[in-house]
Amino acid sequence: MTTIVWFRQDLRLADNPALFQAAQQGAVVPLFILDETETPGACPALGGAGRWWLHHSLKALGEDLGGLVLLRGDPAEQLARVIKSTGATAVFWNRCYEPHAIERDTVIKTTLNDQGISVKSFKAALLHEPWQIETKAGGPFKVYSPFWRAALTREVEPPLPRPTKVELADSALGEGLEDFKLLPTAPDWADGWGNLWQVGEAGARARLEEFLEQDLKGYGTLRDRPDLPNVSRLSPHLHFGEISPRQIWARTRFLEEGCPEISKDAGKFLSEVGWREFSHHLLYHFPSLPDKNWRPAFDNYPWRESAEDLRAWQRGMTGYPIVDAGMRELWQTGYMHNRVRMVVASFLIKHLRLHWKHGEAWFRDTLLDADLANNSASWQWVAGSGADAAPYFRIFNPMTQGRKFDPDGIYVRRFCPELSDLDNKSIHAPFEMTDLELAAAGIRLGQDYPKPIVDHATARAAALAGYEAVKTSPETAA
Repeated sequence: MTTIVWFRQDLRLADNPALFQAAQQGAVVPLFILDETETPGACPALGGAGRWWLHHSLKALGEDLGGLVLLRGDPAEQLARVIKSTGATAVFWNRCYEPHAIERDTVIKTTLNDQGISVKSFKAALLHEPWQIETKAGGPFKVYSPFWRAALTREVEPPLPRPTKVELADSALGEGLEDFKLLPTAPDWADGWGNLWQVGEAGARARLEEFLEQDLKGYGTLRDRPDLPNVSRLSPHLHFGEISPRQIWARTRFLEEGCPEISKDAGKFLSEVGWREFSHHLLYHFPSLPDKNWRPAFDNYPWRESAEDLRAWQRGMTGYPIVDAGMRELWQTGYMHNRVRMVVASFLIKHLRLHWKHGEAWFRDTLLDADLANNSASWQWVAGSGADAAPYFRIFNPMTQGRKFDPDGIYVRRFCPELSDLDNKSIHAPFEMTDLELAAAGIRLGQDYPKPIVDHATARAAALAGYEAVKTSPETAA
């Protein structure tokens, strides 16, 4: 029996149910299809940063398997082509949960079943299926805390081992990875990223072990410090499925059993995995989440439009160092510390009053871990328009955030080196210094570093005024 294993967001061998089951039944055709179809609001294109990671992840997977069929185009058409070429009688895949993927997979499964092809799908990307966690009334959760409490009452299945042997079926089909043209060339803005990330399943396992051994202790409080290493940086690996949440869960719980003193930190770390689960739960039950305000009252918010302000934010040139450091970290590394993500998102939405969709789109293009569920749920959370959202009137003060979470200015100095000579307090608000103090540090505001593009107090007042339009609108969830 020959089975096609259609890889999607599961680019790994261990804890891969589709691959594991197929390997037990006979020969396997490992297949990846690059589908570049884009439907605004429904099927967003893979961003530039994601394309870079995908290239290296596919390369690693092909090497681990000893072969990988690469094709481009409509998945239904390409699957039919591979079935005809190989004589495969079954197609296995692991489930995706984006609305367009659910619709696509449903049609493909029905079509193939009608043709006598056995189709099986498996859970591999989440701890629990989005429909398994329900309120007592039998509906979806809309608040994270009760969702996660309910999820914690369910048993998490142990991860599957890597198949002991994968017999690859002969296939004359396939393109070269270079034909996908996933890497940037003119210019190569990802130059040096290979030194920052070990892409692939082996890299994901190594990163998990390094984090658990060195940085899990103290995670509960230190995770908010962008100047410290106490974050997992596993999100890109999770997004592309190089590691599964079940593997993370099992390994963390195993260490916790032998070291009870880390239980609080372990619980906090796993609760972040829980936020990812909650985001997928929301996307599954509310498929318009990436495109529409989850709380329709926010349709009445008086957003501004300013290409100039948006560009300054994207380039890390707002004049607020913690914001600029975060945006530059994103551009230079494809990643941004989670605390800083909240700060820069708050600044775009509440200081500049630009729609959260602008931020979601920029993150989708520049983040290595730009997951549709996480990205849209998190942006709406900051905006106040989403489920379990932060109150709209909670407006981060960028100077306070910088001084609290980057007290020695290490993070800002790393990504805004032009401010390196400022003292630890002034580095988070150079515009509060006198011209003489700035001159002593060799800084000319407006030349060496930008002046603030908006006044904090003025922006806060304008944001709160805009919120009045939301408060007077009907409050009905999407």
